[in-house]
Amino acid sequence: MSTTPVVVVLHNENRPSVDALAPVTERADVRFTQAPGLAEAMDGADVVFAYDFLSTALAEAWHAAGSLQWVHIAAAGVDPLMTPEVRESDVVITNSRGVFDDAIAEYVLGQVLSFAKDLPRSLRLQDEATWQHRESERVAGTRALVVGTGPIGRAVARLLRAAGLEVSGSGRRERTGDPDFGDVSATEDLHEALGQADWVVAIAPLTDQTAGMFDAHAFAAMQPHARFVNVGRGELVRTGDLVDALRSEQIAGAALDVVDPEPLPGDHPLWTLPNVMITPHNSGDFVGWRDALVDLFAENFVRWVEGRSLDNVVDTSLGYVPTTGS
Repeated sequence: MSTTPVVVVLHNENRPSVDALAPVTERADVRFTQAPGLAEAMDGADVVFAYDFLSTALAEAWHAAGSLQWVHIAAAGVDPLMTPEVRESDVVITNSRGVFDDAIAEYVLGQVLSFAKDLPRSLRLQDEATWQHRESERVAGTRALVVGTGPIGRAVARLLRAAGLEVSGSGRRERTGDPDFGDVSATEDLHEALGQADWVVAIAPLTDQTAGMFDAHAFAAMQPHARFVNVGRGELVRTGDLVDALRSEQIAGAALDVVDPEPLPGDHPLWTLPNVMITPHNSGDFVGWRDALVDLFAENFVRWVEGRSLDNVVDTSLGYVPTTGS
């Protein structure tokens, strides 16, 4: 590039270190800002690194995006960025696909095993110093439906298969013979597929089409002994319908790493339901994940400066990075 590019790093209280961003700071004018100062920082900027991946500040600052060419978000989901103005612009959007795949898959397997082996109850009995013999479930041979067949969904499918589960997928298009999912049913056939699963894992991207896809009708289609694991977005679920399904024992339990609203208010009924496990949107947050996100952006920045094609380019009409057969 003939001139020094300007890169804006949007962060919250957690700010990436200058050392971690060395491949960028060596070749660009880097401006660090939090949400209130984003519009001012974007004046004349070429790139925004949305390190604060939950921030929606870009929408309010978009009027200052006159020179903007590229936005990279430090997350797999890009829904905080997908405003009509962004979709209609020529600005390239990339995400951090690949950083969280294996960690989230491990989380899902952990929750499946926790339910099957009744680990939460074991901890409660231990707190009470109560010795109570119980039997537990086997997971081998049970059936899991992974809703969302992108890279994270594939990582989940591979790990569940390794544990002996029979895995199928739900994606945009029906197909057979998939190396990770075996059979993939189309989204319009979701309810039929739900009725055949012992475990339902939600990892679909949040789009206009997937918002609220797990509603009263979806939960009614599931088997009474089925458990629901959401590691996608809270907005995939109609929360009130999920509460009703759990209270009425339409389904047997839920592990929720994401919820709507988020964070979950302290008086929300999900906190007190005995068959629910809640974690604070950290299923992919392994030790070192923040550095991995910065490394990925820095590698992509070098590609951009050198005029090479960027990795993880989002199709803004879809709201995610398309993959073959997803």
